[in-house]
Amino acid sequence: MAKHEILIVDDEIGIRELLSEILQDEGYAVACAENAEAARRYRNQSEPRLVLLDIWMPDTDGVTLLKEWSRNGQLTMPVVMMSGHATIDTAVEATRIGALDFLEKPIGLQKLLAAVKRASTHRIAPAQTSRGLSALGSGPLIGELQEALDHAAKQHLPILLAGEPGVGFEACAHYLTVPGAAFVAPHSHEELALAPQELLNKASNGTLFLRDIAYMERKAQTGLLAILPKLEKNKVRLIAACSRPLNQLNSQIDAELQRLITQLIVPVPALRQLASDIPSLAEMLLAQTVTTNRLGNRRFSPAALQLLARQSWPGNHDQLGNVVRSLALTGRDGEIDVPAVSRLLAQLAPLTGDDEATAAPTAPQQNTRLFNMDLPLREARDQFERHYLERQIELANGNMSRVADRIGLERTHLYRKLKQLGIQVQKKGKSSSDE
Repeated sequence: MAKHEILIVDDEIGIRELLSEILQDEGYAVACAENAEAARRYRNQSEPRLVLLDIWMPDTDGVTLLKEWSRNGQLTMPVVMMSGHATIDTAVEATRIGALDFLEKPIGLQKLLAAVKRASTHRIAPAQTSRGLSALGSGPLIGELQEALDHAAKQHLPILLAGEPGVGFEACAHYLTVPGAAFVAPHSHEELALAPQELLNKASNGTLFLRDIAYMERKAQTGLLAILPKLEKNKVRLIAACSRPLNQLNSQIDAELQRLITQLIVPVPALRQLASDIPSLAEMLLAQTVTTNRLGNRRFSPAALQLLARQSWPGNHDQLGNVVRSLALTGRDGEIDVPAVSRLLAQLAPLTGDDEATAAPTAPQQNTRLFNMDLPLREARDQFERHYLERQIELANGNMSRVADRIGLERTHLYRKLKQLGIQVQKKGKSSSDE
């Protein structure tokens, strides 16, 4: 990363070129982005020294992008907003979110240089990583999860988050917590067993989050039963996570306790169901690691991102985070490529028992187990597409809208392809394929 690198984000090429020429003449290194998506990609790969950000852009406006960076913990550099027709309210909102300054177009030379000089001496404290659902993804399944949590938040019942280990239970619990309210999350259930009332007092007017009740000992269960009737009086929302199927809890959890804490269940999707989100999640985690540890420029190659997206991730978000941080902290500046990712995934495979974890272009023998490599090209392609689509339908539980969204194909074309390949879709009722 250049010492004085400035990122200019503006959809007007004339403004980008003019500002770039002025700043380069002053000795600054300059990068340009023509819209919010380009700026988003740049920030995921590097941290500029300063951002000049236009407010009005066709894809995503600058204030929305500023909010996204703030929410994701990526607003670690000064941002100067630019606009030719912004209202005072817009400028105030941008400043509240974290913008350092505001420049009105057309931008005078002296005002530009003065703003850049002020920003070059300004330092921002490291941002806290977002606890919102953006840390889990942005696809349709996360949208459904957010909707379910919003509905659950309106109820006065304990909320049980059900899913696999590492799916982001705590992020969901933070999402359900009112900003500024107490958030108590003991690392073990010992405190619940020894001093349940004290734990309840700490969480007063806030949230008590229990990390995993699937392995709760009897003394802790007794403590939890004791405080359940007192939740409403103390204005405490109880949120519990469970990483085992609920039908396996009968031998572990007291029957009355199980009845009380399973009145409101919110399923949390596994990371393998969010394959299209994995590249952006990996880039976000990489950017956060680079910023937190003051590393040089590191970025994933497109092929490396696709390799990460193909894994099954039995450890879900926690495992992905550990892999990305390991790659960032042990690698050199520059591009993180497929061989580096493959080497690390290969070391994880014996621990996870997951054959897919080692999948890489260097392992053609895995393909030969699934496909007949002696077929003519067209037949081999049909065979692959058939296996691929059947797998996608399985992952989406037969939801064809979700399949179409995940693979980037219009539903009309998807149904035509399924018919062509002779794939029968089992319908679960009148509207199963349209959900």
